[in-house]
Amino acid sequence: MKLTILFIFMSLTSLYAQDAEVAKAVETLKQALIDGKKEALTNIAHDNLTYGHSSGLIEDKAAFIEALVTGKSDFVSINLTDQVIKVTGNTATVRHKLSGENINNGTKGAINLSVLLVFVKEKNEWKLLARQAVKI
Repeated sequence: MKLTILFIFMSLTSLYAQDAEVAKAVETLKQALIDGKKEALTNIAHDNLTYGHSSGLIEDKAAFIEALVTGKSDFVSINLTDQVIKVTGNTATVRHKLSGENINNGTKGAINLSVLLVFVKEKNEWKLLARQAVKI
């Protein structure tokens, strides 16, 4: 009985730690989106990234980074709410609401999205593998 309780406690502690790591990766992504710095975007994005916009546009890693670094797409502010993280092995899904302000092709606007992120853990780092947003 004591071993079972210890095992459950250790499993829950491990799950909480994984959730915290993924939450940190989400915050890193959020800051990289706002800052638009090539190095930070390169570090958080998986090489096989597929980044889906609410407009239907799909970008690979290179296009995703280029749009933010050049200012074609610019996140002025981002507020995340209602975040739910689920970790399964080395894969994590994150759902949240994203609101804020952006500038696309020189036009400033408000954004209100529901977002699904998929992260994969490689070499002890969570990398963004996929993202899809829909307007709400």
